[in-house]
Amino acid sequence: MERKGFSWGVVLGLALLGFSRSVGWALNKGLSFPLLSSYTGSAFVKGTILAMEGFIGLFVPPLLGYYSDTLKSRHGRRRPFIMAGGLLAGIAALMIYTGYAMGVPLWGFALTLGFFYLSMHLYTAQYRALMPDTVESGQRGKASGVITLLEWAGNLFLFGLAGFLIAKAVAETGESEGIKALAQTPYLRIPFLVTALFLIGAALFVYFIVKEPKAPEIEENENLGAYLRSIVEKRDFLKFYTAQTLWWMSFEFIGIFLYGILAYILHGSATEENVKAVTSLGLYLMALFNVTVLIGALPGGIIYDKLGRRLSIILGGLIFAIPQLWGWFITTQTQIVIALGVAGIGWGVLMAASYPVIGDLLTKFQKEAFTGRYYGFFEATRSLPVLLAGVIGGAIVDLAGGNYRVLFPIGALLVLLAMPMIWYMKNLDVEGNAEKG
Repeated sequence: MERKGFSWGVVLGLALLGFSRSVGWALNKGLSFPLLSSYTGSAFVKGTILAMEGFIGLFVPPLLGYYSDTLKSRHGRRRPFIMAGGLLAGIAALMIYTGYAMGVPLWGFALTLGFFYLSMHLYTAQYRALMPDTVESGQRGKASGVITLLEWAGNLFLFGLAGFLIAKAVAETGESEGIKALAQTPYLRIPFLVTALFLIGAALFVYFIVKEPKAPEIEENENLGAYLRSIVEKRDFLKFYTAQTLWWMSFEFIGIFLYGILAYILHGSATEENVKAVTSLGLYLMALFNVTVLIGALPGGIIYDKLGRRLSIILGGLIFAIPQLWGWFITTQTQIVIALGVAGIGWGVLMAASYPVIGDLLTKFQKEAFTGRYYGFFEATRSLPVLLAGVIGGAIVDLAGGNYRVLFPIGALLVLLAMPMIWYMKNLDVEGNAEKG
């Protein structure tokens, strides 16, 4: 595939796109659960609605990533999807606010969330594929570190903004419940407007500024069946995708149900009042988590290139899992802060170290023309955990009598189960000529 070497301009353009997408996902993580709490107190119902993201992400990125590999367009293989997805996602963010402000019923609010998830996933695989399309294998750890840094900075920005606005709304209204105070002021619209601006602006920037390399000629195109068979036949793909599913499911247990966890630990139950009472704290804790992710992201990328892929991934996974084991015994806000802070460092190392793996395996197996479809499957194994964690996690909590704390040890176990799969990947640290067959 034709490349022009490592370009900081391209990497920063991709990082900006990652920043905007993270602002969008952070909006969902930070506000959807407490807004849904206005409709229902059931962890299962809220988890199932939020799990639509996982259901959509399970199918759309692999299929559109597969299609983008063979797209013949003067606008490139990836950029048309990025443009369309970014514009629709920005519109969808505005629709979520408008629907809630107009008092639509639960099913209507759920549909607007579903449209947002669909729009975001229209260009998930294409965004991921652009990095290995434009960056050589030996430089991907550095590029991944920068992109991961900006991605999680997007989360931090949105969580910080929402937390500030809630504090401001509480001060003005005198309402003790953060999300209720925010809903009583014009400030609720600001996170949605800012998110829409970033999503649309970044998509336009990448479309008009970032240039894709010339598309390679695909002599033997994999059909959909061969593409899926190759994941099973080349066991390193299967091991990595399975491991990623496990550690993302662990993350989503916390990401989806953080407000319920906080309400249960600090107030004894996750009633609507208690969830809304911890909304401001939850946003600040998400911001803290993202700060420590940033601390771990750049070293994670450097470790990946310099000290080895296998070691960096396992190191990140262990640092992420240990605080979750402690989570079963946590009783105070200070302990929660410490646990999330340490877990964030591990997650940053893990994210920066795991992102380039598929690109390097494609280089190894001479499949670099197929980054769209394989990164599409990469994203499916990040989306499946949202579906599983939302439905299974909500069911586990309800079966445990509303005990959200039980999600911590289960999440730690999933991460620990993933580590042997990474250790036994045969080609993870092997350099040299691509393996045939």
